[in-house]
Amino acid sequence: MNSPDLWNPPEVQFCFALVNNSCPRNVRSVLSVCAMYVVMIGAIVMTLLGNLVVIISIAHFKQLQSPTNILILSMATTDFLLSCVVMPFSMVRSIESCWYFGDLFCKVHSCCDIMLCTTSIFHLCFISVDRYYAVCDPLHYVTKITIPVIEVFLLISWSIPIFFAFGLVFSELNIIGAEDFVAAIDCTGLCVLIFNKLWGVLASFIAFFLPGTVMVGIYVHIFTVARKHARQIGMGPTRKQGGSESKMKISSKKESKATKTLSIVMGVFVLCWLPFFVLTITDPFVNFTTPEDLYNVFLWLGYFNSTFNPIIYGMFYPWFRKALRMIVTGTIFHPDSSTLNLFPADA
Repeated sequence: MNSPDLWNPPEVQFCFALVNNSCPRNVRSVLSVCAMYVVMIGAIVMTLLGNLVVIISIAHFKQLQSPTNILILSMATTDFLLSCVVMPFSMVRSIESCWYFGDLFCKVHSCCDIMLCTTSIFHLCFISVDRYYAVCDPLHYVTKITIPVIEVFLLISWSIPIFFAFGLVFSELNIIGAEDFVAAIDCTGLCVLIFNKLWGVLASFIAFFLPGTVMVGIYVHIFTVARKHARQIGMGPTRKQGGSESKMKISSKKESKATKTLSIVMGVFVLCWLPFFVLTITDPFVNFTTPEDLYNVFLWLGYFNSTFNPIIYGMFYPWFRKALRMIVTGTIFHPDSSTLNLFPADA
């Protein structure tokens, strides 16, 4: 009874069959390939559509164009671009373990990947600053967080990541000292971003750990102050100043809800990206022996953060759900729809 197919290893497949120095292709079962494509395409479509709803809602409805929401609009634009420019090409590379789109676009893709990830966390950092003034210094919030200030936040959030990502990748500072490893794995159809020990630590520190630590510190302080305010309002007199007290409670409730929602957004971001950045730091120190599939799992966990953000908005923001209904039903095409009220009376 001969069954050579069970014992002989499958024939090696290559990314480009007619190219001498072609990379080997990762051979997977049809079932696993289909499952991976379904999950990844689903994530891409949800990321694209969810963030598009946020973009249209805030851009269309005048009531939503507050300083905080302008930052959220810009962050949604970042996530939307990730779903269009980065995720589809990463999907093919992750499943096929081949890069079919040329060396130049490989570099551009890597730059966009780093840039959009870093831009997201910079936005979250500035959103935490906005929440700090809204909760901890509400009397001066309107004078301190103005549109010109938001424009400065946006300029920093976009310009620094662009210079950082494109400068690092095209200067190849990230592979100094790892040239032998890069030469050893070089083949046609390869597109990987290698970080040496120095830049593995520096890039992770700049893009994730430093702003992440700042955000956690700010939110811990915000929650401490918010609890103190809630206690004071709960213990304060309500008979003499019933009207103003009621307004204070409603305002405090709105700020507390907004802060809680945005802190959940931040928490999800940290949980999604932390494994990837820990891997980025440790991989050079273990001689780049991280399995390719493990790297892809952590990378896509980070991408899923951009999928989760609109879902969080939908769960916690009534205006998001109402805006979604109006977009789906075509109400936004009616005259004066941009001035409609999206907030419930007691919100």
